[in-house]
Amino acid sequence: MSATTDDPLPREARQGPALLLGRPARNRRDLLRRKVLWIGVWLVFLSSPVHDLVTGGHTAGGTIGGWLGLAVFVAVYLSLLFRNMGATPYPPRLIGVLIAAMAFLATLLCLTLGSAWLGLFCYVSVACGVALPLRSAYWAIPATAASMMIVGLRVGEEEAADLLVLVLLIGFAMTGVIQLVRTTVELRKARATVAQLAANEERLRLARDLHDLLGHSLSLITLKSELAGRMLPAHPEKAAQQVADIEQVSRQALVDVREAVTGYRRPRLAAELAGAQVALTAAGITAQVPAEPDLDGVPEDSESALAWALREAITNVVRHSGAARCTVDVIRRQTLDGAVLELSVEDDGSGGPGKGPGNGLTGLTERLEKAGGTLEAGRAGRGFRLVARVPAAPAPDIGSRHE
Repeated sequence: MSATTDDPLPREARQGPALLLGRPARNRRDLLRRKVLWIGVWLVFLSSPVHDLVTGGHTAGGTIGGWLGLAVFVAVYLSLLFRNMGATPYPPRLIGVLIAAMAFLATLLCLTLGSAWLGLFCYVSVACGVALPLRSAYWAIPATAASMMIVGLRVGEEEAADLLVLVLLIGFAMTGVIQLVRTTVELRKARATVAQLAANEERLRLARDLHDLLGHSLSLITLKSELAGRMLPAHPEKAAQQVADIEQVSRQALVDVREAVTGYRRPRLAAELAGAQVALTAAGITAQVPAEPDLDGVPEDSESALAWALREAITNVVRHSGAARCTVDVIRRQTLDGAVLELSVEDDGSGGPGKGPGNGLTGLTERLEKAGGTLEAGRAGRGFRLVARVPAAPAPDIGSRHE
Protein backbone atom coordinates (compact mmCIF):
# COMPACT_ATOMS: atom_id res chain seq x y z
CA MET A 1 0.00 0.00 0.00
CA SER A 2 1.45 3.37 -0.96
CA ALA A 3 1.86 6.07 1.62
CA THR A 4 -0.44 9.05 1.39
CA THR A 5 0.07 12.65 2.36
CA ASP A 6 -2.02 12.03 5.47
CA ASP A 7 0.59 9.67 6.90
CA PRO A 8 1.92 11.39 10.05
CA LEU A 9 5.25 9.57 9.98
CA PRO A 10 8.22 11.06 8.14
CA ARG A 11 9.35 9.29 5.02
CA GLU A 12 12.66 8.29 6.62
CA ALA A 13 10.85 6.69 9.57
CA ARG A 14 8.59 4.67 7.27
CA GLN A 15 11.59 3.38 5.33
CA GLY A 16 13.18 1.88 8.41
CA PRO A 17 16.29 2.48 10.50
CA ALA A 18 18.73 1.45 7.78
CA LEU A 19 18.32 4.80 6.07
CA LEU A 20 19.01 6.70 9.30
CA LEU A 21 22.72 5.90 9.09
CA GLY A 22 24.70 8.98 10.06
CA ARG A 23 21.60 10.94 11.13
CA PRO A 24 22.07 12.76 14.47
CA ALA A 25 20.23 11.21 17.41
CA ARG A 26 17.00 12.92 18.36
CA ASN A 27 17.66 12.67 22.12
CA ARG A 28 19.88 10.94 24.67
CA ARG A 29 17.65 7.87 24.75
CA ASP A 30 17.90 7.46 20.99
CA LEU A 31 21.67 7.90 21.17
CA LEU A 32 21.97 5.27 23.91
CA ARG A 33 19.79 2.85 21.94
CA ARG A 34 22.00 3.21 18.88
CA LYS A 35 25.18 2.68 20.86
CA VAL A 36 23.82 -0.43 22.54
CA LEU A 37 22.70 -1.78 19.16
CA TRP A 38 26.07 -1.20 17.49
CA ILE A 39 28.22 -2.33 20.40
CA GLY A 40 26.13 -5.05 21.98
CA VAL A 41 26.09 -7.23 18.86
CA TRP A 42 29.80 -8.00 19.32
CA LEU A 43 29.43 -9.19 22.90
CA VAL A 44 28.53 -12.64 21.56
CA PHE A 45 32.27 -13.48 21.54
CA LEU A 46 32.26 -13.29 25.36
CA SER A 47 30.33 -16.55 25.55
CA SER A 48 33.47 -18.66 25.25
CA PRO A 49 35.46 -16.94 28.07
CA VAL A 50 32.41 -16.90 30.36
CA HIS A 51 31.74 -20.57 29.70
CA ASP A 52 35.40 -21.34 30.43
CA LEU A 53 35.25 -19.51 33.78
CA VAL A 54 32.09 -21.37 34.77
CA THR A 55 33.05 -24.88 33.65
CA GLY A 56 36.79 -24.73 33.02
CA GLY A 57 37.87 -26.15 36.37
CA HIS A 58 40.34 -23.35 37.15
CA THR A 59 41.63 -22.67 40.64
CA ALA A 60 39.83 -20.15 42.77
CA GLY A 61 42.58 -17.60 42.23
CA GLY A 62 42.52 -18.20 38.48
CA THR A 63 38.75 -17.86 38.32
CA ILE A 64 38.75 -14.61 40.33
CA GLY A 65 41.58 -13.22 38.25
CA GLY A 66 39.77 -14.25 35.08
CA TRP A 67 36.57 -12.48 36.10
CA LEU A 68 38.49 -9.33 37.08
CA GLY A 69 40.54 -9.34 33.90
CA LEU A 70 37.42 -9.89 31.76
CA ALA A 71 35.58 -7.10 33.57
CA VAL A 72 38.45 -4.67 33.00
CA PHE A 73 38.77 -5.72 29.36
CA VAL A 74 35.05 -5.25 28.66
CA ALA A 75 35.00 -1.92 30.54
CA VAL A 76 37.88 -0.57 28.46
CA TYR A 77 36.26 -1.84 25.25
CA LEU A 78 32.85 -0.34 26.02
CA SER A 79 34.34 2.95 27.20
CA LEU A 80 36.43 3.24 24.05
CA LEU A 81 33.56 2.56 21.65
CA PHE A 82 30.94 4.58 23.54
CA ARG A 83 33.19 7.63 23.64
CA ASN A 84 34.24 7.21 20.01
CA MET A 85 30.58 7.18 18.91
CA GLY A 86 29.84 10.33 20.89
CA ALA A 87 30.58 13.98 20.32
CA THR A 88 33.75 13.99 22.47
CA PRO A 89 35.95 10.97 21.64
CA TYR A 90 39.14 10.25 23.54
CA PRO A 91 42.36 11.95 22.43
CA PRO A 92 44.33 9.92 19.85
CA ARG A 93 47.16 9.13 22.29
CA LEU A 94 44.72 7.83 24.93
CA ILE A 95 42.99 5.69 22.29
CA GLY A 96 46.32 4.06 21.47
CA VAL A 97 47.00 3.40 25.16
CA LEU A 98 43.55 1.82 25.68
CA ILE A 99 43.89 -0.45 22.63
CA ALA A 100 47.35 -1.49 23.79
CA ALA A 101 45.87 -2.27 27.23
CA MET A 102 43.18 -4.42 25.61
CA ALA A 103 45.79 -6.32 23.59
CA PHE A 104 47.89 -6.85 26.72
CA LEU A 105 44.90 -8.14 28.74
CA ALA A 106 43.84 -10.45 25.89
CA THR A 107 47.36 -11.88 25.67
CA LEU A 108 47.68 -12.30 29.45
CA LEU A 109 44.28 -13.98 29.86
CA CYS A 110 44.93 -16.34 26.93
CA LEU A 111 48.35 -17.40 28.25
CA THR A 112 47.06 -18.01 31.77
CA LEU A 113 43.55 -19.42 31.15
CA GLY A 114 43.77 -21.11 27.75
CA SER A 115 42.62 -21.00 24.14
CA ALA A 116 38.99 -20.26 25.02
CA TRP A 117 40.06 -16.64 25.50
CA LEU A 118 41.43 -16.12 21.99
CA GLY A 119 38.10 -14.55 20.99
CA LEU A 120 39.11 -11.42 22.93
CA PHE A 121 41.35 -10.51 20.02
CA CYS A 122 38.17 -9.99 17.98
CA TYR A 123 37.35 -7.09 20.30
CA VAL A 124 40.83 -5.66 19.90
CA SER A 125 40.37 -5.79 16.12
CA VAL A 126 36.95 -4.10 16.35
CA ALA A 127 38.42 -1.36 18.56
CA CYS A 128 41.22 -0.80 16.03
CA GLY A 129 38.74 -0.51 13.16
CA VAL A 130 36.39 1.83 15.00
CA ALA A 131 38.63 4.10 17.04
CA LEU A 132 41.89 4.41 15.08
CA PRO A 133 42.43 6.62 12.02
CA LEU A 134 42.11 4.71 8.78
CA ARG A 135 45.83 4.61 8.02
CA SER A 136 46.68 3.40 11.52
CA ALA A 137 43.88 0.81 11.45
CA TYR A 138 45.30 -0.72 8.27
CA TRP A 139 48.42 -1.90 10.10
CA ALA A 140 46.95 -2.31 13.60
CA ILE A 141 44.37 -4.91 12.50
CA PRO A 142 46.93 -7.25 10.86
CA ALA A 143 49.19 -6.71 13.89
CA THR A 144 46.32 -7.85 16.15
CA ALA A 145 45.82 -10.98 14.02
CA ALA A 146 49.55 -11.72 14.10
CA SER A 147 49.62 -11.31 17.89
CA MET A 148 46.73 -13.73 18.23
CA MET A 149 48.54 -16.31 16.06
CA ILE A 150 51.70 -15.97 18.16
CA VAL A 151 49.70 -16.48 21.36
CA GLY A 152 47.85 -19.35 19.67
CA LEU A 153 51.13 -21.19 19.14
CA ARG A 154 51.33 -21.50 22.92
CA VAL A 155 47.70 -22.16 23.87
CA GLY A 156 45.93 -23.55 20.81
CA GLU A 157 47.19 -23.24 17.27
CA GLU A 158 44.08 -24.75 15.69
CA GLU A 159 41.70 -22.36 17.50
CA ALA A 160 43.86 -19.39 16.51
CA ALA A 161 43.86 -20.45 12.87
CA ASP A 162 40.07 -20.72 12.94
CA LEU A 163 39.79 -17.16 14.27
CA LEU A 164 42.42 -15.59 11.99
CA VAL A 165 40.14 -14.76 9.08
CA LEU A 166 37.41 -13.55 11.44
CA VAL A 167 39.76 -11.17 13.27
CA LEU A 168 40.97 -9.68 9.97
CA LEU A 169 37.53 -9.53 8.42
CA ILE A 170 35.76 -8.01 11.40
CA GLY A 171 38.40 -5.32 11.84
CA PHE A 172 38.45 -4.21 8.21
CA ALA A 173 34.64 -4.42 8.05
CA MET A 174 34.40 -1.96 10.93
CA THR A 175 36.73 0.46 9.13
CA GLY A 176 34.32 0.35 6.20
CA VAL A 177 31.30 0.90 8.42
CA ILE A 178 32.93 3.85 10.17
CA GLN A 179 33.93 5.44 6.85
CA LEU A 180 30.38 4.95 5.59
CA VAL A 181 28.95 6.63 8.68
CA ARG A 182 31.38 9.54 8.39
CA THR A 183 30.65 9.97 4.70
CA THR A 184 26.90 9.91 5.36
CA VAL A 185 27.27 12.54 8.08
CA GLU A 186 29.28 14.75 5.74
CA LEU A 187 26.71 14.32 2.96
CA ARG A 188 23.90 15.28 5.32
CA LYS A 189 25.83 18.36 6.40
CA ALA A 190 26.54 19.23 2.77
CA ARG A 191 22.87 18.84 1.89
CA ALA A 192 21.91 21.11 4.79
CA THR A 193 24.47 23.66 3.59
CA VAL A 194 23.10 23.53 0.05
CA ALA A 195 19.57 24.01 1.37
CA GLN A 196 20.73 27.00 3.41
CA LEU A 197 22.48 28.52 0.39
CA ALA A 198 19.36 27.99 -1.72
CA ALA A 199 17.25 29.72 0.94
CA ASN A 200 19.70 32.62 1.07
CA GLU A 201 19.65 32.90 -2.72
CA GLU A 202 15.86 32.93 -2.70
CA ARG A 203 15.86 35.69 -0.08
CA LEU A 204 18.27 37.72 -2.20
CA ARG A 205 16.09 37.20 -5.27
CA LEU A 206 13.01 38.30 -3.37
CA ALA A 207 14.83 41.34 -1.97
CA ARG A 208 15.97 42.36 -5.47
CA ASP A 209 12.51 41.89 -6.95
CA LEU A 210 10.76 43.82 -4.19
CA HIS A 211 13.30 46.65 -4.40
CA ASP A 212 12.87 46.93 -8.15
CA LEU A 213 9.10 46.60 -8.05
CA LEU A 214 8.32 48.85 -5.10
CA GLY A 215 11.03 51.40 -5.85
CA HIS A 216 9.63 52.05 -9.32
CA SER A 217 5.95 51.87 -8.40
CA LEU A 218 6.22 53.98 -5.24
CA SER A 219 8.27 56.62 -7.05
CA LEU A 220 5.59 56.88 -9.73
CA ILE A 221 2.82 56.99 -7.11
CA THR A 222 4.63 59.74 -5.22
CA LEU A 223 5.19 61.73 -8.39
CA LYS A 224 1.58 61.48 -9.51
CA SER A 225 0.36 62.32 -6.01
CA GLU A 226 2.38 65.54 -6.10
CA LEU A 227 0.98 66.36 -9.53
CA ALA A 228 -2.56 65.69 -8.33
CA GLY A 229 -2.02 67.94 -5.32
CA ARG A 230 -0.82 70.81 -7.51
CA MET A 231 -3.67 70.38 -10.02
CA LEU A 232 -6.47 69.95 -7.50
CA PRO A 233 -7.46 73.62 -6.90
CA ALA A 234 -7.46 74.77 -10.53
CA HIS A 235 -7.81 71.58 -12.58
CA PRO A 236 -9.90 69.02 -10.74
CA GLU A 237 -10.45 66.94 -13.90
CA LYS A 238 -6.71 66.54 -14.46
CA ALA A 239 -6.21 65.83 -10.77
CA ALA A 240 -8.85 63.10 -10.98
CA GLN A 241 -6.98 61.56 -13.92
CA GLN A 242 -3.77 61.51 -11.88
CA VAL A 243 -5.61 59.84 -9.00
CA ALA A 244 -6.97 57.22 -11.42
CA ASP A 245 -3.41 56.64 -12.65
CA ILE A 246 -2.26 56.25 -9.03
CA GLU A 247 -4.95 53.61 -8.46
CA GLN A 248 -3.90 51.73 -11.59
CA VAL A 249 -0.21 51.82 -10.67
CA SER A 250 -0.88 50.69 -7.10
CA ARG A 251 -3.04 47.79 -8.30
CA GLN A 252 -0.39 46.71 -10.77
CA ALA A 253 2.28 46.99 -8.06
CA LEU A 254 0.21 44.71 -5.83
CA VAL A 255 -0.06 42.13 -8.63
CA ASP A 256 3.67 42.39 -9.34
CA VAL A 257 4.58 41.90 -5.69
CA ARG A 258 2.39 38.82 -5.44
CA GLU A 259 3.96 37.35 -8.58
CA ALA A 260 7.45 38.19 -7.36
CA VAL A 261 6.82 36.43 -4.05
CA THR A 262 5.71 33.28 -5.84
CA GLY A 263 8.73 33.46 -8.11
CA TYR A 264 6.83 33.40 -11.41
CA ARG A 265 7.23 36.98 -12.55
CA ARG A 266 9.16 37.59 -15.74
CA PRO A 267 8.96 41.25 -16.78
CA ARG A 268 8.78 41.93 -20.50
CA LEU A 269 10.99 44.53 -22.11
CA ALA A 270 8.22 45.96 -24.29
CA ALA A 271 5.97 46.53 -21.27
CA GLU A 272 8.82 48.15 -19.35
CA LEU A 273 9.56 50.48 -22.29
CA ALA A 274 5.94 51.60 -22.30
CA GLY A 275 6.06 52.09 -18.54
CA ALA A 276 9.28 54.08 -18.86
CA GLN A 277 7.61 56.42 -21.34
CA VAL A 278 4.74 57.03 -18.92
CA ALA A 279 6.99 57.54 -15.89
CA LEU A 280 9.36 59.94 -17.64
CA THR A 281 6.52 61.98 -19.14
CA ALA A 282 4.77 62.20 -15.78
CA ALA A 283 8.00 63.49 -14.24
CA GLY A 284 8.24 66.25 -16.84
CA ILE A 285 11.27 64.67 -18.52
CA THR A 286 11.51 64.69 -22.29
CA ALA A 287 11.71 61.02 -23.20
CA GLN A 288 13.04 59.30 -26.28
CA VAL A 289 12.06 55.64 -25.97
CA PRO A 290 11.93 53.00 -28.73
CA ALA A 291 8.50 51.52 -29.30
CA GLU A 292 9.10 47.91 -30.38
CA PRO A 293 12.52 46.36 -29.70
CA ASP A 294 13.77 43.49 -31.82
CA LEU A 295 13.65 40.49 -29.48
CA ASP A 296 13.71 37.63 -31.98
CA GLY A 297 15.67 34.72 -30.54
CA VAL A 298 16.48 36.51 -27.28
CA PRO A 299 16.31 34.11 -24.29
CA GLU A 300 13.69 34.83 -21.64
CA ASP A 301 16.35 35.23 -18.95
CA SER A 302 18.14 37.86 -21.03
CA GLU A 303 14.94 39.78 -21.75
CA SER A 304 13.90 39.61 -18.10
CA ALA A 305 17.28 40.86 -16.88
CA LEU A 306 17.23 43.72 -19.40
CA ALA A 307 13.68 44.66 -18.36
CA TRP A 308 14.78 44.84 -14.71
CA ALA A 309 17.74 47.00 -15.76
CA LEU A 310 15.44 49.40 -17.59
CA ARG A 311 13.10 49.63 -14.61
CA GLU A 312 15.94 50.36 -12.20
CA ALA A 313 17.48 52.94 -14.56
CA ILE A 314 14.18 54.80 -15.08
CA THR A 315 13.49 54.76 -11.34
CA ASN A 316 16.88 56.37 -10.69
CA VAL A 317 16.31 58.97 -13.42
CA VAL A 318 12.91 59.95 -12.01
CA ARG A 319 13.98 59.98 -8.35
CA HIS A 320 17.55 61.20 -8.32
CA SER A 321 18.77 62.70 -11.59
CA GLY A 322 16.98 66.04 -11.87
CA ALA A 323 17.24 65.55 -15.62
CA ALA A 324 15.29 67.35 -18.34
CA ARG A 325 15.93 64.77 -21.05
CA CYS A 326 16.39 61.00 -21.09
CA THR A 327 17.21 58.74 -24.04
CA VAL A 328 16.64 55.00 -24.08
CA ASP A 329 18.13 52.78 -26.79
CA VAL A 330 17.91 49.03 -27.36
CA ILE A 331 20.47 47.81 -29.92
CA ARG A 332 21.79 44.46 -31.10
CA ARG A 333 25.56 44.28 -31.32
CA GLN A 334 27.98 41.63 -32.49
CA THR A 335 30.95 41.10 -30.18
CA LEU A 336 33.79 38.62 -29.94
CA ASP A 337 31.72 36.69 -27.40
CA GLY A 338 28.70 36.56 -29.72
CA ALA A 339 25.58 38.62 -30.31
CA VAL A 340 24.41 40.79 -27.42
CA LEU A 341 21.37 42.95 -26.79
CA GLU A 342 22.42 46.31 -25.36
CA LEU A 343 20.22 48.64 -23.35
CA SER A 344 21.42 52.22 -22.94
CA VAL A 345 19.73 54.76 -20.66
CA GLU A 346 21.31 58.25 -20.68
CA ASP A 347 20.12 61.45 -19.04
CA ASP A 348 21.42 64.98 -18.71
CA GLY A 349 20.85 65.31 -14.97
CA SER A 350 23.34 66.18 -12.27
CA GLY A 351 22.54 63.04 -10.26
CA GLY A 352 21.77 62.63 -6.56
CA PRO A 353 23.98 63.17 -3.53
CA GLY A 354 24.73 59.44 -3.04
CA LYS A 355 28.24 58.07 -3.28
CA GLY A 356 28.96 54.73 -4.88
CA PRO A 357 26.48 52.20 -6.24
CA GLY A 358 23.26 51.77 -4.32
CA ASN A 359 21.35 48.62 -3.49
CA GLY A 360 19.49 48.83 -6.79
CA LEU A 361 22.60 48.83 -8.98
CA THR A 362 24.26 46.17 -6.83
CA GLY A 363 21.26 43.86 -7.12
CA LEU A 364 20.98 44.67 -10.82
CA THR A 365 24.61 43.70 -11.40
CA GLU A 366 23.99 40.34 -9.72
CA ARG A 367 20.85 39.79 -11.79
CA LEU A 368 22.64 40.53 -15.07
CA GLU A 369 25.56 38.29 -14.16
CA LYS A 370 23.16 35.40 -13.62
CA ALA A 371 21.88 35.92 -17.18
CA GLY A 372 25.43 36.08 -18.53
CA GLY A 373 25.33 39.85 -18.97
CA THR A 374 27.25 42.90 -17.75
CA LEU A 375 26.44 46.34 -16.39
CA GLU A 376 28.23 49.65 -16.84
CA ALA A 377 27.07 52.78 -15.03
CA GLY A 378 28.71 56.13 -14.50
CA ARG A 379 28.97 59.78 -15.45
CA ALA A 380 28.79 60.57 -19.17
CA GLY A 381 29.47 64.17 -20.02
CA ARG A 382 27.06 66.33 -18.01
CA GLY A 383 24.72 63.45 -17.26
CA PHE A 384 24.61 59.81 -16.27
CA ARG A 385 24.65 56.72 -18.48
CA LEU A 386 23.72 53.11 -17.75
CA VAL A 387 24.53 50.35 -20.22
CA ALA A 388 23.35 46.78 -19.71
CA ARG A 389 24.29 43.95 -22.07
CA VAL A 390 22.87 40.43 -22.21
CA PRO A 391 23.33 37.52 -24.65
CA ALA A 392 21.01 37.85 -27.64
CA ALA A 393 21.00 34.11 -28.33
CA PRO A 394 20.89 30.97 -26.16
CA ALA A 395 24.26 29.62 -25.05
CA PRO A 396 25.41 26.78 -27.32
CA ASP A 397 25.20 23.27 -25.88
CA ILE A 398 28.83 22.22 -26.08
CA GLY A 399 28.06 18.70 -24.93
CA SER A 400 25.63 17.98 -27.76
CA ARG A 401 26.65 16.61 -31.15
CA HIS A 402 24.62 16.29 -34.32
CA GLU A 403 25.15 13.03 -36.10
